[in-house]
Amino acid sequence: MTLNMDILRLTVGQHQTNSYVLFCGKTHSLIVDPADDAQTLLSAIAGTELAGILLTHGHADHIGALAEVQQATDAPIGVHAEDAELLPVTPHFLLRDGENVSYGTCHARVHHLPGHTPGSVALEVAEDLWLVGDAIFPGGPGHTDTPAQFAQLIRALWHHIFALPPDTRLLPGHGPSTTVGAEAEPFHAFLQHGWGEEAYGDVRWDTKPSVL
Repeated sequence: MTLNMDILRLTVGQHQTNSYVLFCGKTHSLIVDPADDAQTLLSAIAGTELAGILLTHGHADHIGALAEVQQATDAPIGVHAEDAELLPVTPHFLLRDGENVSYGTCHARVHHLPGHTPGSVALEVAEDLWLVGDAIFPGGPGHTDTPAQFAQLIRALWHHIFALPPDTRLLPGHGPSTTVGAEAEPFHAFLQHGWGEEAYGDVRWDTKPSVL
């Protein structure tokens, strides 16, 4: 996407959520998932123009500092329409699959990955770098509450994530990063083994089929 982009990960809050700050050169920034610790986030963007505050989804552990950061910066908030009602404030614009969000001369492309929540999205911030929220982690997909949500998430990962080159880095909403290549073999083995019609919850690729 751009060679002028840099990224900062800040792990904050009791749930150890990853908040990300994207920089375009030294002039413009985006905050993704302002989970907690507004002052740390505001310090990180000092000296830049904050173009927006984006949410990979609307769960409480990803939006703890949302209102405070927005009030301090007057930056617009973007979230997918399906998660808009989860926010404590009204978003200024909606994230749509395939669209770009610009910050300076850089941009992040939105990919809808429903399942963990109806409005979960990933952000493609470079050709080999995606912010994936809680859609996928090292070793398995994100949490789902019903079998239908789990099947929906698996389909989204199949079409969006596992179609990417193996060296694509995936930066999740909690914990360390992974790559498409590291997840591909266990993911495909999981699919071949089958997970049963009642699978959902906290699943790992090495989980045996059951109600999870």
